[in-house]
Amino acid sequence: MPPTALELLRQGLSDAIGFLVGSALGWGLGQLAGLDIFEPGYSLRAMVAICLIGLGGGMGLQAARVWRARHAPPRESSDAD
Repeated sequence: MPPTALELLRQGLSDAIGFLVGSALGWGLGQLAGLDIFEPGYSLRAMVAICLIGLGGGMGLQAARVWRARHAPPRESSDAD
């Protein structure tokens, strides 16, 4: 059975929120470490800051998917044997 519109909305919103929160945490960690993503040029410090934001976003996305899998109601099987 294909997912309903509500399930797709829940999936999209939880993925977006997880990504944004994770990215913000990565940015904050970079700020605490004295890294600036908007530093002029492509310095090592700017690249590390960009990587922290990317890693944070990816980890937030995965955390949202784990949370959604744990809190999703069980789906009915459409197998008609």
